[in-house]
Amino acid sequence: MVESDPTLPGSVLIVITFMIKYKIFMSITTKIGDGGKSGLLSGERVSKGSLRLEAFGTVDELNAVLGVVLVEEEIPVEVKEYLVQVQKLLFRVGTDLATPLKGTSGIVRISQEDIYQIEKWIDELEQTLPVLKHFILPSGSRLSSLIHQARTVCRRAERCTVRLSEKEKINDHVQIYLNRLSDYLFLAAREANLGEGVDESEV
Repeated sequence: MVESDPTLPGSVLIVITFMIKYKIFMSITTKIGDGGKSGLLSGERVSKGSLRLEAFGTVDELNAVLGVVLVEEEIPVEVKEYLVQVQKLLFRVGTDLATPLKGTSGIVRISQEDIYQIEKWIDELEQTLPVLKHFILPSGSRLSSLIHQARTVCRRAERCTVRLSEKEKINDHVQIYLNRLSDYLFLAAREANLGEGVDESEV
């Protein structure tokens, strides 16, 4: 239910709840951003070229790439379940980045527990995959290659977040989470090749 979603600010919840109750529907085309600015969840309007929008926009791109990964038929059940969880959590990452630390009211930010979860998945895969002794090419099966693509977008999201953190204070857990997520995606790509019997190509 929208009313219980903890990732949305209270003011947004009120508006959405009101719209649902009275069946008020708003077009996706608002024209508000035609001047090159967009609104943060704190209410502040900033340039669409700002570091903050670049950061959470890249997180959105990562989520879309993961959506492509998830439609692949060969994806292992466990990896699919984990990536669906990641997709949902990336909305929280975006919300976190879209809300300056001074605007903390009503949102749930990325926490150490979210990082621990990714680290647990990493440990699970490292116990089942062959020890890596050389650099490998981001290739192999189609599924593996798509996961590698998601990994590189995740790295870019991390770099954007780092640049933002150098300009203003953000939740440190976001940067760490994206770092761990890219590690997990690297291992998941290897797992995809292993599951499909595709050899890894060493550099």
